[in-house]
Amino acid sequence: MKILGLDPSLSSTGWGVIEVENNRIRYVADGVIKTNTSLDLASRLSKLYQGVCEVIERYQPDEAAIEIVFVNNNPFSSMKLGQARGAVILAPAQAGIPVAEYEPNQIKKAVVGVGHAEKNQVETMVKVLLPGAKPVNNDASDALAIAICHNNFRHSRNINQK
Repeated sequence: MKILGLDPSLSSTGWGVIEVENNRIRYVADGVIKTNTSLDLASRLSKLYQGVCEVIERYQPDEAAIEIVFVNNNPFSSMKLGQARGAVILAPAQAGIPVAEYEPNQIKKAVVGVGHAEKNQVETMVKVLLPGAKPVNNDASDALAIAICHNNFRHSRNINQK
């Protein structure tokens, strides 16, 4: 089984794919989908959607997981992040891939053991848990962490609920 982890952002959405066999996880790939800040919002959202569709086509994941976004102090930034998340989550949904959602602290606790871990701690543990993984940046390591978190919790939840 392959799991696609997605860390949504309007400027740089991270993605990571792991393969699960029995109780073993294996690194498959990771990357980021970057958008050009000079483009209008619709074009940037389209690029994110198309980018995730390409990842899905190439790696054929069975399930996907995405981080639940937090609301920050700037409502305009929160709205943009929500729109990016919508474009990113739409790609697996349209492909018929079940999508699970996880809180940031739940992801960190599943990977590091501490819900308020720093980004560098998450990246270090991702590399420990997935030998051979060299995430291109924090967005990609966060996406791999989301995939690992989903693997840890997937049997205890029904992600096929609609």
